[in-house]
Amino acid sequence: MIIRAKTDKLIQTKPLTLVRQNNTAENVREMKAGETLLKSKPQRFVFEMTNACNLNCVMCGRNVKHFRPAHFNIDWLRKLESVAGSVEEVTLMGWGEPTMHPQFTDFLRWAENFGMRKYFCTNGIKLGELTPAIFENKVDVIAISMDAANHELNSSIRRGADFNVIVNNLKKIVSEKKRIGTPWPYMNFVTTLMKKNLNEFPKIVQLAAEIGLDEAKGVFLTVFDEAMASESLYNSMNEVKEVFDEAYRIASDTGVKLKIPHLCGEDPAKDAYHKPCYTAWRDFFLGSDGYVRPCMSTPLKFFHIDNYETFDEMWNSAELIDFRKNVNEDSSMNISCKRCYQSSFANWNRKNSFYQAGVDFSPEWEAVEHIHEN
Repeated sequence: MIIRAKTDKLIQTKPLTLVRQNNTAENVREMKAGETLLKSKPQRFVFEMTNACNLNCVMCGRNVKHFRPAHFNIDWLRKLESVAGSVEEVTLMGWGEPTMHPQFTDFLRWAENFGMRKYFCTNGIKLGELTPAIFENKVDVIAISMDAANHELNSSIRRGADFNVIVNNLKKIVSEKKRIGTPWPYMNFVTTLMKKNLNEFPKIVQLAAEIGLDEAKGVFLTVFDEAMASESLYNSMNEVKEVFDEAYRIASDTGVKLKIPHLCGEDPAKDAYHKPCYTAWRDFFLGSDGYVRPCMSTPLKFFHIDNYETFDEMWNSAELIDFRKNVNEDSSMNISCKRCYQSSFANWNRKNSFYQAGVDFSPEWEAVEHIHEN
């Protein structure tokens, strides 16, 4: 089974309440109609826990841009609680490693208390110590970055990672799922595909099957630094197709789901700047410095959460309404949207999706060091 990015609806792991069903249906209707003043609430909250990381991956934009340390202030959640009953999901992801936040498990608990789906992306290093909290708070989805199926190559790309520790952490979670008889959390590998590791992707699919993961996902490398330009697959689609075909054969044989981007030249977005973008309808993205952004893959910032008293004021603020009006209009969309590299909405026919070197590709963070204890 080949999966493409879901651009309007999110992954479903359990039945939604009637309130959430109705909200999502209205949200999808409004986004498809291009309405800008929304009656619906977002389908998910996306929180960038921190922009700090415990690895130094060769392809990361952190290598070419100064990331002032910022950590999400848990007190900001209070402004979001009025609509939490309508929102399906809390996703913990951004430029940093979310599990490094000292209150990471408190965010899981907060989401569980409101009955929201819980999804986080991680390099997997801290999953061992987090396993009890994962099951106590009924985490639904975990995405784990893995760029090779062996320690030597994976650690040369994901510098500081320990392949064996990560694999053992995942095996323990799978074992606990079997012990208690639950299919959750749904887990998938995410591989940044470049020349160095392209041929590893079928092996990563096989590794996912051997561990007991549900899915293997591949995303194309986005070049943030000319030093990585030689690793881009932009002009290597024949080789990519062969690898994707082999990955699909293994996925079909093992039952692992395969999620891959469209090949360059075959993206249904044709010559558009990007696929129809629904981030400002579907998601409410809050950065680690407290600034609301459309998504993680842009330098654009709307406003600080403290600028508004209530969620409704933020959700239908002048800034978000203006973005919704223009994000899918070629003549008026923000310049960063014209070179979109966001994995779900990027047009993989365009070179900008593969190359961001020399342009602003991430926000300027305001340092936020305060961590409030409950």
